[in-house]
Amino acid sequence: MSLRRRTVEVLIAAGLLGTALAPPASAAGQEHTVPLRVATYNIHAGAGMDNVFDLDRQTAELRSLDADVIGLQEVDAHWGTRSEWRDLAGELAERLHMRVSFAPIYSLDPVTPGAPRREFGVAVLSRHRIVSAENHEITRLSTQDPNPVPATAPGFGEVVLRVQGLPVHVYVTHLDYRGDPSVRTAQVADTRRIMAEDKAPGRQRVRQILLGDFNAAPTAPELAPLWNELTDVEPGGPTYPAQDPVQRIDYVAVSKDSVRVRDAAVAETLASDHRPVVADLLLRR
Repeated sequence: MSLRRRTVEVLIAAGLLGTALAPPASAAGQEHTVPLRVATYNIHAGAGMDNVFDLDRQTAELRSLDADVIGLQEVDAHWGTRSEWRDLAGELAERLHMRVSFAPIYSLDPVTPGAPRREFGVAVLSRHRIVSAENHEITRLSTQDPNPVPATAPGFGEVVLRVQGLPVHVYVTHLDYRGDPSVRTAQVADTRRIMAEDKAPGRQRVRQILLGDFNAAPTAPELAPLWNELTDVEPGGPTYPAQDPVQRIDYVAVSKDSVRVRDAAVAETLASDHRPVVADLLLRR
């Protein structure tokens, strides 16, 4: 059941439909907020739990989430045969009538001269205008190097959106998957530093939303520093693997002082090897 449908049914049962779904009233002294639905989804390069590439299946799943902003991980752009050499972020944006910002982790020369570069990374899809975009570097242990060492590399995407006049910083990330948490520890430190730069002294309230596959449980020590500034939306269920999931490694996290969490859920689907997380938020003015 979708988050929105579940929320509506609860409100009907409580006799509150028509008031709770709307932004708070503009009564004197009451907080003014703007609603925003966001989601995060590791799309497994377009393949489902069955390892079959099927972008139609993933498009249908993303459409059913009815999210205003979506963070995607494991996104191919002309990468190889596994995704039919297609630009997945661009195609999904076109199909869903959303704007797109793609932040490659890897950008390699094409196999055939003159063809598009082979790229793999993360992306943000948005119904709202993208004011600016940046591909930040964080610590990584390359999967393309046979003898990798930790080094800074791109693939931490940031966009600034304009949502009903409010600037909103949305970040999308994919943290290291290895059992040794040392690289994730460095990545968390890099993430906090970059996000803190957007909250420089003297700036007005900064609304920040972090979306991604963190490859660690909420209680993992390496993630603990994130929770100093951010609120985990806690969707109430595991996200990986999509078939009989046992771990929650996919996250929506929001700045404590400027974004409120209204509701969150994990969607049940086998369109990828992860399940998506969707959250209804309220942006403080």
